[in-house]
Amino acid sequence: MVSSTTTTQLRRGVVGPCILALLSTGPRYGLQLVKELDRSGQLLSSQGTVYPLLNRLHESGLVSSYWEMSDSERPRRYYEITNEGRRELDEFRNDWAEFAGAVNTLMASTKAPSSESESR
Repeated sequence: MVSSTTTTQLRRGVVGPCILALLSTGPRYGLQLVKELDRSGQLLSSQGTVYPLLNRLHESGLVSSYWEMSDSERPRRYYEITNEGRRELDEFRNDWAEFAGAVNTLMASTKAPSSESESR
């Protein structure tokens, strides 16, 4: 089993690109992103990590935001990916495919024998 520290470290590196991937299909407000990341499984440790990350993505020029007012709901801040964010996402996708492939290959080639085999 992967330790919670390892999982936390893995999350830190991929949640930003995952947000960019979600935004690449259309604008979303913060709570939508939180819910979608949460549904994906291991990607979200707490919703409190998403908003500071959105601010960093915004400050880096990878996302833009706007407020949408509605008579029936409270105002919501929507985020959308910028052209720079799309370039960053494309680069991450390429890097991730190579990186994940290398890790999977190494893990498969060094797989420890099962505990049953060790007890013999």
